[in-house]
Amino acid sequence: MLSAFESRNYRLFFAGQIISLMGTWMTQTASLWLVYHLSSSPLLLGAVGFASQAPIFVLAPLAGVMADRMNRHRLLIGTQVLSMLQSFALAALALTGHITPAWLIGLSFVQGAINGVDLPTRQALVVAFVAQREHLGNAIALNSSMFNLARLVGPAIGGFVVAAYGAGMCYVIDGISYAAVILGLLAMRLNLPARRMEARHPWTELREGFSGVFAFRPMRELIIALAVVSAVGFSYTVLTPMFARDIFGGDARVLGYLMSASGIGALLGAVYLGTRATIRGLGKVVALGSALMGAGLFGFGCSRVLPLSLLCLGVVGLGGVLTMASSNTLVQSIVEEHQRGRWMSIFTMAFTGTMPLGNLLAGWIAGRAGPSTTLIISSVICVSVGIVFYMRLPRLRADAAPVLARVAPIEATPQ
Repeated sequence: MLSAFESRNYRLFFAGQIISLMGTWMTQTASLWLVYHLSSSPLLLGAVGFASQAPIFVLAPLAGVMADRMNRHRLLIGTQVLSMLQSFALAALALTGHITPAWLIGLSFVQGAINGVDLPTRQALVVAFVAQREHLGNAIALNSSMFNLARLVGPAIGGFVVAAYGAGMCYVIDGISYAAVILGLLAMRLNLPARRMEARHPWTELREGFSGVFAFRPMRELIIALAVVSAVGFSYTVLTPMFARDIFGGDARVLGYLMSASGIGALLGAVYLGTRATIRGLGKVVALGSALMGAGLFGFGCSRVLPLSLLCLGVVGLGGVLTMASSNTLVQSIVEEHQRGRWMSIFTMAFTGTMPLGNLLAGWIAGRAGPSTTLIISSVICVSVGIVFYMRLPRLRADAAPVLARVAPIEATPQ
């Protein structure tokens, strides 16, 4: 379960990243609570979610080309420094009393633009952090564990900090937390392959990345399934302030509990994936994860009892990480190194880049039909995607076998 920790570089990455991610989740909790507290508008909740992720959809493919051409290590350090500055800007506005929904939306857009470069670069670098390729799956599972451990702890701490000291202190802590990951990256000793110096136009390489992914049926259907689940399934996060304040009558601490609950289930899912030695069977895990996420969303949308809602969100988190991390492992295992940046940028676009549309749509529907109806609609779509993907698996396995035999012979009899 911890084989990736044999690599010094991965240990440095993990230690710095988990600290930074806790700060990130504190910030997300503070921003969601603050915008709803200032406006009481479901649409503005969706707008903040849209602004923080919409740039990813546009920039991620271009960042993939950059990651295949440039030094990924230096690129990642640069995005972390910019993220630190963005958090300190939010802190200054909040602590001086000048924060408004417009500022939150604007600076969320800035962070989204930074993440549009950061996320594909980070995904493409994971393989360089581990000394042995067979540890890649474990590293991805540990990344999910790290992300969801932070999601478990960060929102809970953020809720208490907002209630006791205000949102500005969350932004200060987040800005300081970036120092941990920057120091970890600077301490690494990476043996990165030489970057290609071909004089081809970036648009040509971008087109090659898309054509490579979508001409290969298993990747095309996996990316489409992930994009749909991401857009409709993960939009529940922008609605949690409505449940916390309007349905359960709580404050920022209740919001922290709700956001942390999904982290518990997600952490369990990541631990399970960390015990897997191969990618065989991951196609079924993707389908199961989508169905579980839908079931959890249905329960959360119908529940009016806080403990039951926390349990349902745990199921949502479990399903979400099974879908996302399993898809990530499948893509990372199949892609060839010279295309890794572009393929992982398309994965990022499908997973994170489609969320803003879902967030905006969820906020709009919730303002008219209520948050419960919105989540029930999302649940039906997620379960349907899981069923359809499961039914398509036999054909996808047959199509994937020749490619796996070439790039990952040990997995030539795939999922």
